[in-house]
Amino acid sequence: MPVDSLHADAVAVLSQWAAPSPSQDELRRSYLDLLRAEPGAMRRSCVPAHLTGSALILDPVAERVLLLLHGRAGLWLQAGGHCEDGDGSLAATALREAAEESGISGLVLGGGGAPVKLDRHPAPCAPGVAEWHLDVQYLAVAPAGAVATVSDESRDLGWFPYDDLPAPLGGGVVELIAAARAAL
Repeated sequence: MPVDSLHADAVAVLSQWAAPSPSQDELRRSYLDLLRAEPGAMRRSCVPAHLTGSALILDPVAERVLLLLHGRAGLWLQAGGHCEDGDGSLAATALREAAEESGISGLVLGGGGAPVKLDRHPAPCAPGVAEWHLDVQYLAVAPAGAVATVSDESRDLGWFPYDDLPAPLGGGVVELIAAARAAL
């Protein structure tokens, strides 16, 4: 399989990203190792792991976050998911997923357009196959007056102040919010 533009973008983004901690740098290096070993690492079909993109959506004044109650996981999470053929970059994946899952158009990347955090978590994408999602997490800012709507992938969604988050939260959400706030 030839290296596509999405794969090349992931290598470039992760090669240039200044990880904020040793543990984040270790994850960054493991993502790059997978990308070097697997030309298909950006595709859902790549097992046992593949890259995904997500975005924590902030309101225009950065006082609240939009979280979604994931339909299958039953946890409050940021928007995100698998890369698709039309995505030219990880950032495009994150923005597309955020728009699809929130119903908000006009989202823009915050934090200078760079990832704010990496997260490796179990995600069984195929029955009986334990896989890992190597998530590249971005910050997105909603336009003024944006109205969020629940998608087919979520049971609910809502805007939450940083100090009043819903339960049960998905693993890493608190850390993602802290990283996003530090990137503002």
